[in-house]
This record gives sequence, C-alpha cells and structure tokens, in this order.
Amino acid sequence: MANTNTKVAMVTGAGQGIGRAIALRLANAGFAVSIADLNLENANNVAAEIEHAGGKAISVELNVADRDEFFKAVQTTADKLGGFDVLVNNAGLGPVTKIKDVTPEMFTKVMNVNVAGDMWGIQAALEQFEKKPRQGKEVVGKIINATSQAGVRGNKNELLYSSSKFAVRGLTQVAARDLAKQGITVNAYAPGIVDTPMMRKIAVDQGLTMGDYEPLVALNRLSDPDDVAKVVEFLASDKSDYITGQTILCDGGMQFA
Repeated sequence: MANTNTKVAMVTGAGQGIGRAIALRLANAGFAVSIADLNLENANNVAAEIEHAGGKAISVELNVADRDEFFKAVQTTADKLGGFDVLVNNAGLGPVTKIKDVTPEMFTKVMNVNVAGDMWGIQAALEQFEKKPRQGKEVVGKIINATSQAGVRGNKNELLYSSSKFAVRGLTQVAARDLAKQGITVNAYAPGIVDTPMMRKIAVDQGLTMGDYEPLVALNRLSDPDDVAKVVEFLASDKSDYITGQTILCDGGMQFA
C-alpha cells in the first residue's frame, strides 16, 4: 500500500560522511530514508541510528556503478517505504591524480561511480516518478546530485575528479531540461573542503593537513558535513520547487559564481 503521508528519500553513499549527515537531516525533516551504501554494515548503523531517534529508515547495499543494482535498490526502497520522492546521488570517489598518473583503469572506475552512477540513479528514479499521478503543475519527484567546488573550478592535481564533477553539472542541466515538463526537478550541490574521511585522505595524498585548507575559505573554517546536508534538505523540500538545473555552491566562499 502506498504511503500517502510520508515522503521517501534515498541517499547513496549514506553510510558515512556527507551522506550520513544528509540522511540524518532528511529523517529529522520527516522523510522515510533509504540508506544506500556499498558498505552494508555502515548503512545498517545509520539506519539504526535513525530508527533509534524515532525516524523511519531501511538500509540497502548498493554499488552505484552497477545499473541493475541501482534499479533494484530504488525498487526495494519504493516497495519497503511505500513510495519514492527524492533521490540524492551522493556517492562518489575523490582521487588525487597528477595528469601523467591517470590510467585507463582509474578513469573507468571513477567515471563509472561519479558519472555513470548518477545516470543510472536518474533512470531508476524516473521509472518510479513516472508511476505517480500528477495534479496540475506539482512537483512529483526530485533528483539531487553531488558535484563539487572542484566541478565548478578545476583544482590542482584533480584532473580525474574535477572532470567527473564537471560532467555531473552537465548531466544535471540536461536532465533538468528533459524532465521539467513531467514535474521532476534536478539540481546539484557543490561542497568545498568538508571534514570527512574522504577529504582527510585527499589531504594526506596531497601532503597537507586539513588546517592547510582553511586560508582557501572566505569564512575561514572548514565545512562540517551538516553544512552540506542543510543545502540538500532545502533542495529536497517544497521550498525549492521552482528551482531546477542549478548547482548550489556550499563551500564557505572558496569561490563566487
């Protein structure tokens, strides 16, 4: 039976870092949340955290680079939670790569996760959104993609990562145009330096500490995952219903678009 009261959101890469913060914030906002992650143990822990706080959540094991897995995960989410309203394509890889060091294997791995993963997510979400009756010009579904400050400006030693995140901005704009008349919005969020396990690894790979990044940020502090989650919560809410095709920078003023 369809759930007519609670909206349902699925967040990929939600087992830690920014994805976990997004899932917690959406759950607090009243969404039933599907915690999708390659690491099922991490996903289980976040789902349990939400349930313990009085929310509704399930965990789903997902390799976003696998199209069939993505469709299955979205269908499972819709079946178990009684609908499907928001997809947050948050999962991604962030390698540090000098130009001469990029290999075909690295290219394939990163692009399959960061770009193809978003494409499969868009397709899988669309399959669910097209099942929903639309009243007038209402929004029937939202897709929210993770790009990056590095997808707005090319960063040193991030040839592969920046390229993939620029691609996410492009596919966000195309999907927004193609799906607008069906009542589906597609937007992206672009974090800067966020204190997460992935960012700490990037710092180590560049021979830096997290504190070395602070002078790059106008607000003179690094981002907490919840700073990003607040932006995603806005994009998932009805407050953003008239916004589509946009990339919202949430980088503390690393740059101004």
